[in-house]
Amino acid sequence: MAETHAHVVPPRVYVGIFAALMILTAVTTWVAFIDLGPLNVVIMLVIAGVKASLVVLWFMHARYESTLTRMTIVGAVFWLLVLIVISAGDVFLRARPEALPLIPTAAAPMAEPRVGG
Repeated sequence: MAETHAHVVPPRVYVGIFAALMILTAVTTWVAFIDLGPLNVVIMLVIAGVKASLVVLWFMHARYESTLTRMTIVGAVFWLLVLIVISAGDVFLRARPEALPLIPTAAAPMAEPRVGG
């Protein structure tokens, strides 16, 4: 029977991780007020990924788990990224109605053809 070992993490580690999370939150807020164009979203998503990694590794103790648990987490993140790429591809590759003026939209319906005269 496999034994499970509880990992005792010193409180200073938790305080350090909490401080890092607060600093990263402040950096995210600071970046939100700077106009970097599309880079704002990229920077904020990278910071969010780092923060999520810190939470999963230390607060959820994934750092001390077995290889199977780690591979499960990696697999879940992989499929999340696949779903994000599929959704982003749908959003960015979809034709915009204003780019194709010959296609009727709800905002600009086609005129009825005249019959007779």
